[in-house]
Amino acid sequence: MKCQKLPITLNGLRLPKISIIDMGTNTFHLMVADIEKKNFKIIVNERLPVRIGVDGINQGIIKEEGLQRAIEALKKFKTKSDHLGVARIMAFGTSALRNAKNGGDVIEKIKEATGIETKLISGNEEAQYIYEGVNFALNLTEEKVLIMDIGGGSVEFIIGNNKTIYWKHSFEIGAQRLLERFQKHDPIHPAEIEALNLYFNEVLDPLKKPMAQHKPRILAGSSGTFDTLSEMYCLQNEISYQNNPETPFDILIFEKIYQQLISMNREERVKVPGMIEMRVDMIVVACCLIRFVLETYSFERIRVSSYSLKEGVLASLLKDNFV
Repeated sequence: MKCQKLPITLNGLRLPKISIIDMGTNTFHLMVADIEKKNFKIIVNERLPVRIGVDGINQGIIKEEGLQRAIEALKKFKTKSDHLGVARIMAFGTSALRNAKNGGDVIEKIKEATGIETKLISGNEEAQYIYEGVNFALNLTEEKVLIMDIGGGSVEFIIGNNKTIYWKHSFEIGAQRLLERFQKHDPIHPAEIEALNLYFNEVLDPLKKPMAQHKPRILAGSSGTFDTLSEMYCLQNEISYQNNPETPFDILIFEKIYQQLISMNREERVKVPGMIEMRVDMIVVACCLIRFVLETYSFERIRVSSYSLKEGVLASLLKDNFV
């Protein structure tokens, strides 16, 4: 897959293959990129359902079972990287790890078991990388957009355009946290949706002022839940979507899918074309969050970026001429 032209040398030397690992609360992602001529090529893009935050994220703890799943996933990523001749592996820990009381011990055990060093990034850094990835995928213009990335541990909101970020914030209200705290019935109960909306209105108060100031009319959904929703839409309508940095979606389609999902139980959701096992549990609360944002603010359309944190890391490294 050819991508945007970027610098490919450092001091006259060709840059090597690199692996970038996003150690998310629910999913670990591996991207291997090869840089050749005037384009870079993503040669591996894999994800594994590690669920490192399950049953402990709201208590600020990584449980032993989550640690072991993380180690097994990273061993697989390391083997794949070694097989491809990767010169450098960069792993980034996000919400679950940065907020865990035992996060330091977990990172040390991961290094001992796999040889992979984890860099913990702040919510602010995570938002910056997500912006870089979305800007890269969507070729943003001077028009301001609200970027939204729903992770298992945190949700990042960024207001920006192709040139700059005007405002960004990381909220520790990811889908795993919401699922464990609010959804006790399946299908979700109307009272639970109401409780979620009251919670969103309170916790997302810092978003109100910048939205009123900048008035973005495009919601740019970053990867994760948005990928799944777009894939569901494309499969239902026989639309090609694979290997594209931007995939089709719109506001009216979201409302239709939202109404379907909140009426289904897990067994029914998992049978929906485009649904993947690792998102079937959290997608309902994630969709409740998207709907809250769409109902609270005025948007003309939704754009979906397949790129997120790991692509943003790559774009940032290459832009800085350093790998």
